[in-house]
Amino acid sequence: MIISGSIFVIAYILIITDKIERTLIALCGAALMIFLRVLSQEKAFHEIDYNTLGLLISMMVIVIITRKTGVFEYLGIKTVKLAKGEPWKIMLFLSIITGVLSAFLDNVTTILLIIPLTFSVAKDLHINPVPFIIAQIFASNTGGTATLIGDPPNIMIGGAIGLSFMDFIKNVAGVAFFNLIVTSVLYVIFYRSKIHTLDENKKKVIMMNENEAIKDKWLMVKSLTVLGLTILGFMLHGVFHYESATIAIAGAVVLLLISGHKPHKIFEEIEWNTIFFFAGLFILVGGIKESGLIKLLAEGILDVTNGNPTLTMLGILWVSAIASAFVDNIPFVATMIPMIQDLGDMSNMDLGPLWWALSLGACLGGNGTIIGASANVIASGMALEHGHKITFGKFFKVAFPMMIITLIISTIYMIIFYV
Repeated sequence: MIISGSIFVIAYILIITDKIERTLIALCGAALMIFLRVLSQEKAFHEIDYNTLGLLISMMVIVIITRKTGVFEYLGIKTVKLAKGEPWKIMLFLSIITGVLSAFLDNVTTILLIIPLTFSVAKDLHINPVPFIIAQIFASNTGGTATLIGDPPNIMIGGAIGLSFMDFIKNVAGVAFFNLIVTSVLYVIFYRSKIHTLDENKKKVIMMNENEAIKDKWLMVKSLTVLGLTILGFMLHGVFHYESATIAIAGAVVLLLISGHKPHKIFEEIEWNTIFFFAGLFILVGGIKESGLIKLLAEGILDVTNGNPTLTMLGILWVSAIASAFVDNIPFVATMIPMIQDLGDMSNMDLGPLWWALSLGACLGGNGTIIGASANVIASGMALEHGHKITFGKFFKVAFPMMIITLIISTIYMIIFYV
């Protein structure tokens, strides 16, 4: 227990400080767990959730091919024209589109698609892109909360427990999209006085031709068809009795077959760093689970809440959110999943509400700081490349209070529907 706990805590601290590549930390920690005999190699590999990895890789393949058609740029230009070049309308529309896309593509992918368009529009309008980026980061994490595939914590929770796409739609999508609309409007109110532009700049943006963004119309039809059928497959998961990863793999394979793209070229663009980070993380958490440390922590939670389901549920919601704001939500959720499972083994508590509390807390909590979620880190990095530094303090001042608002809304929702 001491060995596994030490390895895990040191790895966690190194991940938080962000001085060393987090994938390397996770893999080194996983290797130590095996080398120091906390886990056997066979047991370590058994701890890896291949359903989660299969789902992630397959959705990356589908999105990479779809991105090559230019359909996302088309959507962005169409949105700007719909807003008639008015900055506050562009902020509102792009935030809502970012949130909706994040629910069905995942928040990191959506940020990679939307942020370049934001820079282009901001340049043409001669306005600061930072307010737009902050609003879009928030929207991506909030919208990603809505579905199984929208945010890595949800993928992990769904894979570990066997929750379906429709389970997330029924239990968290409503409050996630309500939070998305409320916070998008609040961001517009907060930033409206700071994002003015001249009428001549608005006319320049309106003159953009969205049809020129489409690079391959036939591939776009194929990609959107496969993407639509894959999402439909997730929704009918309970009817066909296939794992979500199986459905995603089928969609990725079909699109590779009909797209005409060489598989090795597509595979080069997959975020393998993320995939191996997950694999190392699963082994790290498996080590502290095997040693009994997680069970000990679960017993501590039961002592604090006296086994009260409502206190436990709300405790998980708020602790997950505050912790995920300062620690990447992926390793936090990886630790919490076996802890909640142990809570179920040690009490007669209904675990359903606890999973939704964890999902809402971890995903929404990622909005609290610039390091709270992968999408935040990627977006701030892209901003820095374009000469716009989003400091920890600048982001925190605006985003943390907004995160608290989403948590209050989620708390009311949880009390109404689960107490």
